[in-house]
Amino acid sequence: MGTQNQSQAAPGACAAFARFVICGGGVGLASSFAVAALAARIPWILANLLITLLSTLLATELHARFTFGAGGRASRSQHAQSAGSAAAAYAVTCAAMLALHLLVVTPGAMVEQAVYLTASALTGVARFAVLRVVVFARHRSQVAAIARPSHGTVAHAGVPAGLAELCRAA
Repeated sequence: MGTQNQSQAAPGACAAFARFVICGGGVGLASSFAVAALAARIPWILANLLITLLSTLLATELHARFTFGAGGRASRSQHAQSAGSAAAAYAVTCAAMLALHLLVVTPGAMVEQAVYLTASALTGVARFAVLRVVVFARHRSQVAAIARPSHGTVAHAGVPAGLAELCRAA
């Protein structure tokens, strides 16, 4: 089982983005409803924090296993790095909701959901780049080194695997 996972090539940028949208978007959509439901019982900012923590753990596992071709569980380091990008996303969603409530005294649930999901989607694009180029890049380069036989070629040591792959895909 481990050998098969290690020999799988990392998906290209487009395939990884499609998987990211399915996994991360699905978790994000479910999270938006969970935040709204929980916010009926506790302050919104706390509901968003709790759901962000739980959804980040789940999404990081999904991204490690499916999105970025790691083929296994996310490491503690990957969870920590993913949490950093999720903290930035949390700040953006909170700022978006604060701005909404400053502009509209009593926004309806649909407006709140639209603002929350828009902020989440925008930060999601940035998170994709961070996760692909930083968080899961080292693992992908290790998998590529295992899967690719050495024929005396020189690797570009200064270029992260994710960055080189993004450039080829463009």
